[in-house]
Amino acid sequence: MLQELLCRRRDVLMILPYVAIVQEKISGLSSFGIELGFFVEEYAGSKGKFPPIKRREKKSLYIATIEKGHSLVNSLIETGRIGSLGLVVVDELHMIGEGSRGAILEMTLAKVLYTSKTTQIIGMSATLNNVEDLQEFLQAEYYTSQFRPVELKEYLKINDAIYEVDSKAENGMTFSRLLNYKYSDTLKKMDPDHLVALVTEVIPNYSCLVFCPTKKNCENVAEMICKFLSKEYLKHREEEKHEVIKNLKNVSSGNLCPVLKRTIPFGVAYHHSGLTSDERKLLEEAYSTGVLCLFTCTSTLAAGVNLPARRVILRAPYVAKEFLKRNQYKQMIGRAGRAGIDSIGESILILQEKDKQQVLELISRPLENCYSHLVQEFTKGIQTLFLSLIGLKIATNLDDIYHFMNGTFFGVQQKILLKGKSLWEITVESLRYLTEKGLLQKDTTDKSEEEFQHSFHITKLGRASFKGTIDLAYCDVLYRDLKKGLEGLVLESLLHLIYLTTPYDMASQCDPDWMIYFRQFSQLSPAEQNVAALLGVSENFIGKKASGQAIRKKVDKDIVNRLYLSFVLYALLKETNIWSVSEKFNMPRGYIQSLLTGAATFSSCVLHFCEELEEFWVYKALLVELTKKLTYCVKAELIPLMEVTGVLEGRAKQLYNAGYKSLTHLANANPEVLIRTIDHLSRRQAKQIVSSAKMLLHEKAEALQEEVEELLRLPSDFPGITSSTEKA
Repeated sequence: MLQELLCRRRDVLMILPYVAIVQEKISGLSSFGIELGFFVEEYAGSKGKFPPIKRREKKSLYIATIEKGHSLVNSLIETGRIGSLGLVVVDELHMIGEGSRGAILEMTLAKVLYTSKTTQIIGMSATLNNVEDLQEFLQAEYYTSQFRPVELKEYLKINDAIYEVDSKAENGMTFSRLLNYKYSDTLKKMDPDHLVALVTEVIPNYSCLVFCPTKKNCENVAEMICKFLSKEYLKHREEEKHEVIKNLKNVSSGNLCPVLKRTIPFGVAYHHSGLTSDERKLLEEAYSTGVLCLFTCTSTLAAGVNLPARRVILRAPYVAKEFLKRNQYKQMIGRAGRAGIDSIGESILILQEKDKQQVLELISRPLENCYSHLVQEFTKGIQTLFLSLIGLKIATNLDDIYHFMNGTFFGVQQKILLKGKSLWEITVESLRYLTEKGLLQKDTTDKSEEEFQHSFHITKLGRASFKGTIDLAYCDVLYRDLKKGLEGLVLESLLHLIYLTTPYDMASQCDPDWMIYFRQFSQLSPAEQNVAALLGVSENFIGKKASGQAIRKKVDKDIVNRLYLSFVLYALLKETNIWSVSEKFNMPRGYIQSLLTGAATFSSCVLHFCEELEEFWVYKALLVELTKKLTYCVKAELIPLMEVTGVLEGRAKQLYNAGYKSLTHLANANPEVLIRTIDHLSRRQAKQIVSSAKMLLHEKAEALQEEVEELLRLPSDFPGITSSTEKA
């Protein structure tokens, strides 16, 4: 990436699977950008400019999630700038075979391949099997290496015997040792898997991860282990552990999870999506520095941030109720052994006799193949693709679109994936569907004899859906909701606008607690009741649901659920305290935070949708502000600080109270002074915050200079100027 930016002087796009990893990379690379003179730009959640700002001198490194990477590529194609992209790097390329996100990644790469012959693509993965298909799709060379900086030994544990995984042995394993740990009867009952024995062999001097099948299980295991650890463990880095607890309270407005309160003094914590991102960040930092030595975690940690361990224990060969897949297993055990710290890493999979056969297959079989989801993910896949191909004028008739489809990953795998229908038929069908939905139209001016050369163009609704990256399953519902909103938009409170930006997919999976719903309903102001009435939801209806009475009137379940989630978001924006809202609605705080992120992202999508439709002009100004509120969900004065990558709410409050009130303050701060004035800030974090702030400030300044030059430049279409080619 550095070679492309500095030597070849072209922009680079790096695509990563999760927002947290995007932010981790930005924090890490901003200082390079400042020293070496290139921009590092964040495209994740509701962040990112479309099209990206055209830079005068410096090049840009865009770091993006899968979805935002796709939008970025679309906007570069649309503005004729795709050629400025020299390199696209995709981490965890195997995600191309995972549901709708895989389909989006595939569309992005297929468009780059089709529209730019000078852009290099590099994909990386440690868990890929059918490389040939991907090679053919990406027209790529293949480089593989078995090198691992730290040797990894794999073990299986059945009862109290431990076996080493050994591909040469006839049943795939050889006996290694017996566990000799004196177990009392109570301990045997509480810890039948001997986790305490396995864990105490490595902690507190080395770190350990215990992967558990469910979130609840993570918390229980953490508590159980702490019950049986000796008091000696409390003394290990005692001061620093108290700091961690103090910090956690700081970022959670004085609250602390009772489980963590009991486990952290022992150097133990759980890690799963029920934590807020502030809490996760603090715990990860404490684990990386060795203050915490044991995480009980769910499989999401394996795919997420970089937290290696001396020993990785898999509590059971299951993720939730599903049996472990080979590539999940590889991802988890891959966390064992820390380069530069450990000389060896080891993984131990705990299993019961009944699962033995399945586990022996698991450790010996090849990785799962990855298959294209482009057609399977109908509305988010192939239809979104066709809409954007026509909208961007990449391919506008049946023949060209079919030709494009043959060049996709799906095109490469069509023989395996297509049963009964040909690719041609699927292409025709999808175009028909989009035309019936009013998203595409056939050109009436097109006089081509042949059906397959007939051009299509995108309708206004189609363009809005494609610009807003709206899942096509919901685009007409969204249009109807916004249209209906215009008839009586209630602006006395934010509730109505929030309702319009509550994500449809989250609403369809929501299961309201009717008693809580009723309690919230009875506290609404007249203006807010007005919103509910406009949506056709009455207090009477909710009351009947809460008391379990029969209901005759039919009310749309999706609207009722969506309004419930709007209440959650509304409470959150009013109180800006996740903990109190989590208590009020009896929902995990991590879920509430992901609802907030989802709403911020969807709100920016709805904004782009409205920008394309003249009739929705009134929403534009409103949604810009709402997106900001949802993105940061803090008191207004903290927003400028939180625009800096890696500054979350807790940190922003500390900085603000120490007198750092703006981006300019932060960009000019001295990291050494920051460490002295801000509690619990490591030198590395201080440097990263200052670099990220400098980077953001440079970007904003550069954008303003661009604007000045643009204003003062003589327009190329100025009357009386002949173009240079005519002169020549």
